[in-house]
Amino acid sequence: MRKLFLTSAGLPEETRKYFLDFLDKDPRGLKVGFIPTAAYPEVIRDYVEEAKDELKEMGMEIDEVYLEKENEESLYEKLSVCDIVYVNGGNSFYLLDWARKSGFDKIIGKLLDEGKIYVGVSAGSYVACPTIEMSHWKNQDRDVVGLKDLTGLNLVPFLLTAHYTKDFSEAIQEGAKKTNLPIVALTDQQAVAIIDDEIKVVGEGEKLFYNRFREN
Repeated sequence: MRKLFLTSAGLPEETRKYFLDFLDKDPRGLKVGFIPTAAYPEVIRDYVEEAKDELKEMGMEIDEVYLEKENEESLYEKLSVCDIVYVNGGNSFYLLDWARKSGFDKIIGKLLDEGKIYVGVSAGSYVACPTIEMSHWKNQDRDVVGLKDLTGLNLVPFLLTAHYTKDFSEAIQEGAKKTNLPIVALTDQQAVAIIDDEIKVVGEGEKLFYNRFREN
């Protein structure tokens, strides 16, 4: 059973209650492999500590894992003893580049098949998709590494766009015309919960789907 919880802004109160149901176990004592890599091109990184605080509030233990310092073997060794692989937000291009360089892209599928839960936040959610092309739609990310191949980890069959507000509606509609992939737009109070082929959008507010995205 593969389980992923893809969020726009982590686990604030509006999505946390759904995450705890999704987890289906006591969060206290669970070990989280926390990957902050995407934050490092960014000037403001307060959200990294905020994400860790949310996990600590639930009683989880955090082991920080930096893709820049690891290889395929060492990553598997560190993440295979975790219950949750938590890929935090930041720059999607930088994160995807290091997911490839480190070998994370090669082991994450195996870890999911072994029962690890993938939690993505913003960029961490983007890289789980078939591509990260949506990073361009709202001028949200800067391609700081000159990435040519935008193919993602392909852990889910759809695209998502994070931090949705009405100001981004037109940009997303234009982006949707350039792809055949289904798309869901998430506000910071929403997430997508995936268990194998079951897909459900959770949290507060209107659900915004494009290109025949659907829950099942």
